[in-house]
Amino acid sequence: MVSRMGDFRIIEVKQSVFADNDKRANEVRKELKEKGTFLLNLMSSPGSGKTTTLSRTIEGLKDELKIGVMEADIDSDVDAKTISDLGVKAIQLHTGGMCHLDADMTHQGLEGLGVGELDLAILENVGNLVCPAEFDTGAVKNAMILSVPEGHDKPLKYPLMFTICDVVLINKIDVLPYFDFDMEACKKYILMRNPNATIIPICARTGEGMEAWKDWLRNQVKEWQKGDNN
Repeated sequence: MVSRMGDFRIIEVKQSVFADNDKRANEVRKELKEKGTFLLNLMSSPGSGKTTTLSRTIEGLKDELKIGVMEADIDSDVDAKTISDLGVKAIQLHTGGMCHLDADMTHQGLEGLGVGELDLAILENVGNLVCPAEFDTGAVKNAMILSVPEGHDKPLKYPLMFTICDVVLINKIDVLPYFDFDMEACKKYILMRNPNATIIPICARTGEGMEAWKDWLRNQVKEWQKGDNN
């Protein structure tokens, strides 16, 4: 859409950008389905414990699932090295200053990862609660980590992120006594945004709640490979 204000034009391109990306995302999911690979898009703000949670997840599942990880960052390879040291394939995706990944970027990463050889591919998205939520990456499911120190009101402040996520991990529950964090209010706000969201309180550092998370992910992979997951 083109409109005029004063002596200059305003061109609305956002809808077209998202429409093209959504089409590409559906193509990515179709390819994943054909190859039997489940792609999880893992999102959070910086400092939520995303890499630690991912590391513990891999340690618990790598003996039963073939796992590969795509680490997205503006300019760094620290996380990819951390994951590679766990004995699974990892690649680093540099976004060139962009604060998110779209479906085409994800597809490039999957090609580098060798997606047909994997049961589970995990995209550790750029640390941000806004931009990553706006772009469908082609993932089968979206997950996010909310840490206790961030506060229980985040679902109210970042509605889209919580609306699109299939599962929310509430991390760092070991520090609940030291923060003004209302767990029940947080769950209420999440379900207000997404009544179908699965909520799993965890502590990646101590392992509390991690079995429930791994069970959820394990079951999602199995259902996808059987063809029962829409």
